[in-house]
Amino acid sequence: MTATLPSAAVLGARAFAALAGLNRFTDEPGKLTRLYLSPAHRQAAEWTKGAMEVAGLTAFIDAAGSVQGRREGATPGLPAVLIGSHIDTVKDGGRFDGNLGVVAGILAAQALRDAGIVLPFALEVVAFGDEETVRFPTDLSTSHALIGEYRPDWLDGTDADGVKLRDALVKFGGDPAGIAGLARKPGSLKAYLEVHIEQGPVLEASGEAVGIVTAIAAQKRARVRVTGEAGHAGTVPMALRKDALAAAAEMALALEEIARGHDQALGTVGVFRPDPGATNVVPGAVDFTIDFRAPANQTVASMDAAIQTRFGEIAARRGVRLEITPYSQSKAVPMDEGLQEAFATGIARTGSNLSARRLPSGAGHDAMAIAAFCPAAMLFVRCEKGISHSPLENMTELDAGIAIRVLLETLLELARGEG
Repeated sequence: MTATLPSAAVLGARAFAALAGLNRFTDEPGKLTRLYLSPAHRQAAEWTKGAMEVAGLTAFIDAAGSVQGRREGATPGLPAVLIGSHIDTVKDGGRFDGNLGVVAGILAAQALRDAGIVLPFALEVVAFGDEETVRFPTDLSTSHALIGEYRPDWLDGTDADGVKLRDALVKFGGDPAGIAGLARKPGSLKAYLEVHIEQGPVLEASGEAVGIVTAIAAQKRARVRVTGEAGHAGTVPMALRKDALAAAAEMALALEEIARGHDQALGTVGVFRPDPGATNVVPGAVDFTIDFRAPANQTVASMDAAIQTRFGEIAARRGVRLEITPYSQSKAVPMDEGLQEAFATGIARTGSNLSARRLPSGAGHDAMAIAAFCPAAMLFVRCEKGISHSPLENMTELDAGIAIRVLLETLLELARGEG
């Protein structure tokens, strides 16, 4: 079944050519910025629809702005294996985040069609439009639409310019009233597979091209405000200061220590704003954010308790007030073990020099939503220095080709399981 499939080198060259075409569409010349429902998103969606049709899929842009394509299996109407990722980006983002997974699905479908291989299930590819949650206050809205969990209040959310999602969707060519109709019927999807760059340095450090995701990490985010007393930098003695910035800095270091003390945990202070922010003024207040994650829900709960205790101790010792306001939390999402094994078989059939390394994902993905509806799994691909969400994001053609060949071999393994 595999003799007529393209090599990894050929698949990689095709992937890079396709990515060059897709990534021409941007809202900011000279950068790759493609926000949900923007003009560049519409252009990219049209391009993706055309690419799906060239690959032998029947395709359309759906009511929420995703692009869906389908190739029937041995009998029309069979449940489908869905391959997906996203084509929206962060501002000034990278070429491969999300886009690689969409192109991988399209090229896999094309390779199967060209080889004359008909699967015992339907094959679908989806390019989600709202994964990054950059423009509107949503949460994987387009993948949640597919599983019937779209929140109607998302339509009334506004972007930085005051534009409502509902109005942007209509302008895009979507249909707010049609979103409910996108919900898949139970049993219509056999599995969901997503290929994605790792967005971390683990695979590169271990010299491995691909890895199998075990779980998508639980995470919690909160805004923290530390309030002390502002004063003149030249007149307030050190022993009498209630320096909000010094207290907040100690809390940031405490978060780092807490994360290092928990298995596979991560902790980040991403925003740090002192007030008034003047050279000769002892900071009277500081606002900062905390983001902490781990593959296990109990680890995040343990970190949360430690943060409350340590931050409280620091505030009391330094004589400052502390407010911690959570604003986002998600539970860990384990990937399906059977599909992980199918990926492992696909890796083994792709090359004897490849290993089926298992690793968690610290970042969120559309697979988190789809896993609530059907078995889901992810294949990570090595990226240079683990850099992502940046113009410096990079990977090799060969690694892209290896990932697509693994995807093909995994589909064939799932087909064998139907026999």
